[in-house]
Amino acid sequence: METIKLTIDNKKAEVPKGTTIHKAARQMGIEIPTLCYMELHDLNIENKPAGCRICMVEVEGRRNLAPSCATRCEEGMVIKTHTTRVLNARRTVMEFILSDHPKDCLICPKSGNCELQAMANKLGIREIPGQEIAAMSTYRKDTSPSIIRDLDKCILCRRCEMMCNDVQTVGALSAVNRGFMATVAPAFEQNLEYSSCTYCGQCVAVCPTGALTEVDHTPEVLRALADPSKTVIVQTAPAVRAALGEEFGMAPGTLVTGKMVSALRALGFDYVFDTDFAADLTIMEEGTELLGRLNRHLKGDTTAKLPILTSCCPGWVNFFEYYYPDLKDIPSTAKSPQQMFGAIAKTYFAGKIKINRKDLVVVSIMPCLAKKYECQRDEFSTENNRDVDFSISTRELAAFIKQANIDLNNLEEGEFDAPLGESTGAGVIFGTTGGVIEAAVRTAYELQTGKKLERLDFTELRGLEGVREATIDFDGLPVRIGIAHGLGNARKLLDDVRSGKSQFHAIEVMACPGGCIGGGGQPLHHGNSEIIKARAAAIYTEDRKKPLRKSHENPFIIKLYEEFLEKPNSEKAHHLLHTHYFERKKKILVKP
Repeated sequence: METIKLTIDNKKAEVPKGTTIHKAARQMGIEIPTLCYMELHDLNIENKPAGCRICMVEVEGRRNLAPSCATRCEEGMVIKTHTTRVLNARRTVMEFILSDHPKDCLICPKSGNCELQAMANKLGIREIPGQEIAAMSTYRKDTSPSIIRDLDKCILCRRCEMMCNDVQTVGALSAVNRGFMATVAPAFEQNLEYSSCTYCGQCVAVCPTGALTEVDHTPEVLRALADPSKTVIVQTAPAVRAALGEEFGMAPGTLVTGKMVSALRALGFDYVFDTDFAADLTIMEEGTELLGRLNRHLKGDTTAKLPILTSCCPGWVNFFEYYYPDLKDIPSTAKSPQQMFGAIAKTYFAGKIKINRKDLVVVSIMPCLAKKYECQRDEFSTENNRDVDFSISTRELAAFIKQANIDLNNLEEGEFDAPLGESTGAGVIFGTTGGVIEAAVRTAYELQTGKKLERLDFTELRGLEGVREATIDFDGLPVRIGIAHGLGNARKLLDDVRSGKSQFHAIEVMACPGGCIGGGGQPLHHGNSEIIKARAAAIYTEDRKKPLRKSHENPFIIKLYEEFLEKPNSEKAHHLLHTHYFERKKKILVKP
């Protein structure tokens, strides 16, 4: 590899040719502040528009300051990162940015966790000269079912655009206008609700300010908890337990399952259940559907649609409904675990405790912002009563626990309530990419062959490669499986399905990089793949510790079918646990 020599702040270094000044300085332990820059290591993607100009440095022999994130090192360069000229330039740029920024920091959702606020403090900004005569851009606030855009707080870092276009290939956001009215918005300045937005929330996860935040349902949950006429139950997704501890100073990948249960009880929930129970139920329905299609296909039935696509991820569902409506008969019709739980809670469980479904409030704790939209879809309700009433993110749960002055670190380990809190290891691994299809394989193998599956860890289905494939031997029947996480990677597999080139029998797709553990509602990881790996390791650790690791062995799932659902994919099960899909472009209104 060809290298070049340079000097930064009187320190000599040798770096690969093509390295930017910002990267070279970081390798030398020299910090250059920046707002817009972000690197996603595993995806080999960098956001470096040189838009914020906070990272300016002085290069000997050049008249103008250079943006370090977008300037490549050259042989013999002599660079100064903190001269008086550089410091004054950074302060001036920051003052200009702040002059066009709302001053509602006390009530901003990002208050205390705002990169713009932190940078202003770091640069010692205490006043903004000439603010009284500064022009201020003014936009309406855009509220969708999942995401709120406050464009007055946009600083044009374009991180959201990178995630939406380069990583997810959704194309819902792009730079529009010039000057003070420049911002990042959907095409033709439509609302997010009327765009191709999937509500995956990856834009929210990288936004450095309060320009993009989630719709917070915590106040509604608090009102329900305070209402004596309501029975309020909560379900927790598998990925939450692997990340919640980060909000309380714990290392990434610290499992807080028992402490989380105790915290939810302390918050006042009447029953604390586990979405993993519904994940086991999903496997029973989705796995049976897979085998049904596969066996019909093997018998020559041309109406058996393959590959079957998993349907657990609402961001992914939104994506294919918008971009691949011609394939909407290929995904599994099984609802997501969140929605299966809601349907069972408001029928089977409501009957068990003898209350009307309208007096039962179902709250979900999810790593995903698309879940907020999913629970509001019309088809997931009965007589205008939602199966899942409210969905709050991992970050929102952490804030709720802190508001209640609960010390998560020192709580005793609690246990989920029965019957909707009992699960197997197969339900737990839904939280990471490859987990859904691995859980399905554990059950589908035994249902198909009638033989006991001895090997439960299908490591060939695991990992963080964006697109993976494996063939699993079902006792002489090779089942070809594809896996994608991140919608940009999903597009590659879906294009093959559309063109008839796909050879897979089943494909798992998750919208977020890493799967649910990297969801848009999780504690912010800023593209750090080590955090994602630590969360995945925690998920597999919990799986290994479970006494039962196959969904069809869950005794409470068996009992549910015996008492209520009869059998997988029965008429009753299909009515409660399955859904259908739409062409979203037809449902989205056009801005007048």
